Amino acid sequence: MSSRQRNIESRPEPQERKPRRLQLDGTEKTPGSNRNGFGGYFFGNTGNLVKTNLVGLVRKSLSDKVGGDRWRLSGTAGRKALTLISGVLCVSLSSCAAITEPFRQSQAQQTPIAPSPVVPAPTGTPRAALPSVSDPNFVVAAVQKVGPAVVRINASRTVKRQLPEAFEDPLFRRFFGVPEAQPRERIVRGTGSGFIISANGQILTNAHVVNGADRVSVTLKDGRTLEGKVLGEDPVTDIAVIQVQSNNLPVVEIGNSDELQPGEWVIAIGNPLGLDNTVTAGIVSATDRSASDIGVTDKRIGFIQTDAAINPGNSGGPLLNSRGEVIGMNTAIIQGAQGLGFSIPINAVQRISKQLIATGSVQHPYLGVQMVTLTPEIRQQLEVESDGQIQIPVESGVLVVRVVPNSPAAAAGIRSGDVIQSINNQPVAKTEQVQQIVEQSSVGTQVSVQVQRNGKTAQLSVKLANLPAQQES
Repeated sequence: MSSRQRNIESRPEPQERKPRRLQLDGTEKTPGSNRNGFGGYFFGNTGNLVKTNLVGLVRKSLSDKVGGDRWRLSGTAGRKALTLISGVLCVSLSSCAAITEPFRQSQAQQTPIAPSPVVPAPTGTPRAALPSVSDPNFVVAAVQKVGPAVVRINASRTVKRQLPEAFEDPLFRRFFGVPEAQPRERIVRGTGSGFIISANGQILTNAHVVNGADRVSVTLKDGRTLEGKVLGEDPVTDIAVIQVQSNNLPVVEIGNSDELQPGEWVIAIGNPLGLDNTVTAGIVSATDRSASDIGVTDKRIGFIQTDAAINPGNSGGPLLNSRGEVIGMNTAIIQGAQGLGFSIPINAVQRISKQLIATGSVQHPYLGVQMVTLTPEIRQQLEVESDGQIQIPVESGVLVVRVVPNSPAAAAGIRSGDVIQSINNQPVAKTEQVQQIVEQSSVGTQVSVQVQRNGKTAQLSVKLANLPAQQES
């Protein structure tokens, strides 16, 4: 065999082209997503636009007919499993279960607890002296500083078994050989992590850790177990606040996640698989990962990517920088992948938690459109499949694929096929930019949306509304 033949044969196979994803900014989940029981989410690939439907949709929009109902997604290009990482105990320890019933209030005799504000991130104050990253013991120093404020969250709910009345008849059981009646109720238990942010007992964790819980308890590092009450939870960002009745508790120091850079050292503390006070370390692999990047299309939050080992049960635990400051809340992993963990930036956690403490809920402004980043491939696809009848004159922007009925976008006259160019005079070229601008606005405010439609520029005013509660399918 000649050297030239060897070189040809040794060339790597061309990589499969990564399909593009749709971004959902509305009340409906992207097709292809499917919740899998307890805190496990399996997401079909949300790329692979169905060409005929895309062309048909845009053609309809150009003739003033919305074709959103015909839009579909293809899930044949493979699947990616992303798991929200609360550990669960249901007879045996598992990570594929989570409490899914709506949260029910604690017993009435529980003493009401007055909320107090979240401790703000220090600005301009000198930090306590800690070993530098060059010191091999910097992880030890950070863990000793924060460890006492990291807790285990124990959540449980009662599941009632529904059987036909005939099965309760003893004669029926004897005739058909049905075993004796089993208990009508069983208790499902789950575990996660959290961290204390105020000395009077306010604790942050993930919403999926406590969602639907009848009872929540908190175990401290010193072994004490305290009853907890959920002050509020926000499933859209997966953030929750728990209150325990105690004073003089150890608290974490809050850092600034906006200053993070890829390559920085980070430390994760939590209770993976029931192993309390587990410490792992790694680096920041990337910042500003969008929800669509990792397949969590029903969330509206950005993520920090890290290779620090994160496992089921780490949900809600802190991600620390080398100085022992909390810069993220660990929340998700991608199954089957090594070194791919995701945390919610602490600046976003603080913003959401303040609303939860004050009101028990969070308002999320929304437009009500399903959209995709406009690329040369999308433009070419539209032109080729329509035999040149559909042409988009702009090179970049965000293509509106579908408008949610009765949404702010529908009321303002936005149509599928429009290409969003700017919002409030801020140019947008990606779906994430649209969501960021909308999320930073307030419910009830008017935003100016500039779109390209049929080769002409249109300026529309949209009054943002509160994102309705998502219905589980």
